[in-house]
Amino acid sequence: MKTKKVLAIGEALIDAVSTEFVEDLSSARQLDLKPGGSPANFCRFLHQLGTPALLHAVLGADGLGKIILNDLREKQIDCSLLKISNEHATSMVVVGKTKGTPDFIPYRDADMQIGAIDPFMYKETDLVHTTAFALSREPAQTNILTALHLANRSGKQISVDWNYSPKIWGPENFASTVFSTLLSFQPLLKCSLDDIERFTNKIQSIESAKDFLHPFTARVTCLTCGSEGVWFKTPEQDWQHRAAVPVEVKDSTGAGDSFWAGFVHAWLTENSLEDCIQLALDTAARRLNGELD
Repeated sequence: MKTKKVLAIGEALIDAVSTEFVEDLSSARQLDLKPGGSPANFCRFLHQLGTPALLHAVLGADGLGKIILNDLREKQIDCSLLKISNEHATSMVVVGKTKGTPDFIPYRDADMQIGAIDPFMYKETDLVHTTAFALSREPAQTNILTALHLANRSGKQISVDWNYSPKIWGPENFASTVFSTLLSFQPLLKCSLDDIERFTNKIQSIESAKDFLHPFTARVTCLTCGSEGVWFKTPEQDWQHRAAVPVEVKDSTGAGDSFWAGFVHAWLTENSLEDCIQLALDTAARRLNGELD
C-alpha cells in the first residue's frame, strides 16, 4: 500500500512553558522555550507514528525561528514549505504547565503571514490539515480557506482541529462564518469540550456540547473530554464513546495534537473508525506520560 502524506498549514511557534506546575500564569517564574504550534506538533507526532507530513508555516528570521527550524530538521520533518520572514518576528505563546487545560498568553506576528498557497503544495498529499488558531487572522485566514477549497475540490481529505479561543480570535470576529465554511468541506473535525465552551461562550456539559455538534455533517466529529475520554460520530452513525487510557500525567501540553495525529495516522492507513479512535487515545496517553516528544 502506498504511504499517504499529510500537508499541515498553520502555526509553528515557540511555547514558553512554565518550568513548574501552575494554576495560572501569575504563579510562573521561569519559562522553558519549546518548539510548538498545533500544526507543527501534529507533524512531529505523525512522523513518529510513520506518516510523512509537510508543514507550511511562517517563521521570523530570528533566534526563536532557528529553535523551531533546528528542531524540525532534527526530527526529520520536511521543511521545504516553511517561509522565513525578515519583517515579522517568530510568534510565541506563554503557557502554564498543568495537568489540565493550560493557561496561555499569545504573542503573534509571523504565524499570521501565511500567503497564497500554490496548488502544487497539496497535489502530492492525501489530506490537508489546519487549525482554528491558524485561521484567526488575515492574511492567513483567506489564503488557508482558499487552499482548503481547492484541495477539497480536487478530492483531498480535509482535517480541522477547531482549537478555538477568544484570546486568539478577539471579541469581534467571524469565527462562526469560518466554521460554517469549514463544515462545507465535510472535514475530519476535532474539538475539545473546552473549545466548544469558548466557541459558544457558554458552560457546556458533555451532553450539551454533543447537542451543539450533532447537526453538523463533518465526515467524522470527535469531541475530546480529557479524562472522560472521547465521543465521536459520523453523519450515518450516532455518538459513541471510548474511555481515556489511564495514565500518569506528566504534561498535558500537546496532548490534543498527539490524539489527532494518532487518529489521522490510523485513518490514512484505512483502519476502522473505532480503531482510529483507540490509536488516537493510545497516542495521547504516550504524550501525557512523556513517551512522545
